[in-house]
Amino acid sequence: MGLNSRRSIFLLIALACAAAIGFALYAQHVWGLEPCPLCIFQRIGVMSVGGIALLAAIHNPGQTGGRLWAGLTAIAALAGGAVSVRHVWLQHLPADQVPSCGPGLDYMLETMPMSNVLSKVLKGSGECAKIDWTFLGMSMPFWTGVFFALVLVLLAKAFFTKK
Repeated sequence: MGLNSRRSIFLLIALACAAAIGFALYAQHVWGLEPCPLCIFQRIGVMSVGGIALLAAIHNPGQTGGRLWAGLTAIAALAGGAVSVRHVWLQHLPADQVPSCGPGLDYMLETMPMSNVLSKVLKGSGECAKIDWTFLGMSMPFWTGVFFALVLVLLAKAFFTKK
């Protein structure tokens, strides 16, 4: 099958997203790395990309449909990537410029309208600036951003694939 068909590209993306979420859950439950609100939003981005890609693989659309699915998946990947970039930016702020820690995401979801929750989470908090894990000197949000960038490359291939 290879990566010569749009269906195989979408299936690869869906499987990669499942693996990424599996790793995030492993890091949380085995290593004890509690996700901050921006981490949760990135997970939502990965799950959205994976879900859309899986639906696209199941649908196995023609060229026009494939381009629509690729575009929809790309929007989810761009949104998730934007959260990753924001998270990395927060992690690299000088200590005196890091926002103070705010209420937990659960509390905000229970007591605030969704627009306020989104605004507050995307502004970031002190817990989002903390780096608990690195690989090759880079934090998990950095690698999540790389993941979203690779997904976008695969989506460009899916967009221009003829079958």
